[in-house]
Amino acid sequence: MSRIDALLTKLCPDGVEFRTLKEIFVTKNGYTPSTTNKDYWTDGTVPWFRMEDIRENGRILGDSIQKITKEAVKGGRYFPANSIIIATSATIGEHALITVPHLSNQRFTSLALKSEFASRIDMKFAFYYCFLLDDWCRKNTTTSSFASVDMSGFKEFRFPIPPLEIQQEIVAILDRFTKLEAELEARRRQYQHYRDTLLSFAERNDSQASKQQG
Repeated sequence: MSRIDALLTKLCPDGVEFRTLKEIFVTKNGYTPSTTNKDYWTDGTVPWFRMEDIRENGRILGDSIQKITKEAVKGGRYFPANSIIIATSATIGEHALITVPHLSNQRFTSLALKSEFASRIDMKFAFYYCFLLDDWCRKNTTTSSFASVDMSGFKEFRFPIPPLEIQQEIVAILDRFTKLEAELEARRRQYQHYRDTLLSFAERNDSQASKQQG
């Protein structure tokens, strides 16, 4: 029996509690401040996340490529630190854990933990479970002018709430696999670099060939 199985048997003899997404999280939509107002986009300090941030910098983010000014923030309300953004329109089924107060564009829905669950859910565990939510989103879309997630069903998606000890053990295991995957990717890129370098030969031009033959 694995350690996880042993903990489940010990701590959850009657099974794991599940709650819906709307019970656990405050959900808010991202938005794009007016692009015609230069004051919103000049010398900004507020992280404003887009899909490019995930593609270029990964899924756990503390800074954004593009920033907006405080004046661009509606009502001065930020998405809180340690919340998750998940793509629910256009490029569906991508998510990231954001570790700083922030905003995002309208492609994302923010999931911020409600205060009553703050001591019950490790957000890194929620982050990993959102890979299953990604899959659900891809399979449950509606199409008008562009694809979007069925938000009624989205809010009913069910999250498990095992004891924190189990959540943290799962996070530790998945963190190790994530680190290993990153190391393997780095080695793959290093291999490709050396392969391409070793196999790259300058082609002699005719004048060089004539001189050597002469």
